Amino acid sequence: LKCPPLAQASQPSNLFPFQLASILSTMPTIDDLGKVSFSVIAREWRCKFSEDAGKLALTKAQELLEKYESQIKAVPHVKNVQRIVCGGCLDFKVIISVPAIAFPDWEAKKFAPEEEFLKELTEIDGITSIETQTYTLTEM
Repeated sequence: LKCPPLAQASQPSNLFPFQLASILSTMPTIDDLGKVSFSVIAREWRCKFSEDAGKLALTKAQELLEKYESQIKAVPHVKNVQRIVCGGCLDFKVIISVPAIAFPDWEAKKFAPEEEFLKELTEIDGITSIETQTYTLTEM
């Protein structure tokens, strides 16, 4: 994923909202023709949970998310934090989205607090298939 240059700003964390909007007026694109644009990049943390013991693993995963919620929401320029649960597929997902211009800084910090969160997630009995994925978002 390639984002437009930061223009005069050296760090996205130093940008005021109007500067960020100005820089993003030339949104990055994924395709060669420049038609698949985006302004938001999301990082997803996901796993499967067991139905055993009244879905205790799901309860523990939710408690872990609540433990890290303030740190996640403190990610510079975070736009949205979502939790998705599919009871049929036994999926537990956390999606953190940031403006595309701010994403490289967060990536350089290894998506903190991702490492700690995922480590603790692995310690929950009944949690399996822990994965991460990065993708773009745009509202239509």
